[in-house]
Amino acid sequence: MDDLDRRIINLLQGGMAVSERPYAEAAGRLGIDEQTLIDRIGSLLERGLLSRFGPLYQAERLGGAFSLVAMQVPGEEVERVAEIVNGFDEVAHNYLRDHRFNIWYVLAVDDPAEIARVNAEIERRTGHRTYDMPKLEEFYVGLRLAV
Repeated sequence: MDDLDRRIINLLQGGMAVSERPYAEAAGRLGIDEQTLIDRIGSLLERGLLSRFGPLYQAERLGGAFSLVAMQVPGEEVERVAEIVNGFDEVAHNYLRDHRFNIWYVLAVDDPAEIARVNAEIERRTGHRTYDMPKLEEFYVGLRLAV
């Protein structure tokens, strides 16, 4: 990661403009052209230096929902189950934890009723129970990690 990569990450953690050309606006703040910024973001993703780049929506304001879900999966089945879970478009991200509840994932759906449907389908395909923990209250942390 070079100095420009660091500046890009530090700038974009603060968000992007809502405009016709948000990449051009961000690139201008960095003193580079729009295509260079787009290429650099792609490279950071390809190299695994960024795991995700995209918007965060308040799903509830749009009529949708988020839910955190946990599973208890024997170690020898984790890879198979994670692959199945990752195959659902509704899975925003997932994590492996060193705990008896070892697979955790976040569902993001357009319709709150889809949470139960997707979890039921994940249970059917994996053979393991899902433990749904819907968000009751939202807290804004505003975490920024300077690189």
